[in-house]
Amino acid sequence: MSTNPVPSQNSNALSILAIIFGGISVIIFPILFGPIGIILGIIAKTRKERLSTVGLIISIVGPVIGAILGVLVFAATV
Repeated sequence: MSTNPVPSQNSNALSILAIIFGGISVIIFPILFGPIGIILGIIAKTRKERLSTVGLIISIVGPVIGAILGVLVFAATV
């Protein structure tokens, strides 16, 4: 008799990671964390995860907003 739990087929792990990396890219290193979130969002989309669309959108919009904020902060300090 096996006591190992069977992983759920409807996991949203990659989608949640895409959302997290997209959110982090608003604050720090959008050029690094943005592409990571986009790749995870695309993989989640191919696996048909429920939150994949949200993760993909946030990981695309996050780096754009982060880059704009970075330019504004840099321009304000110069």
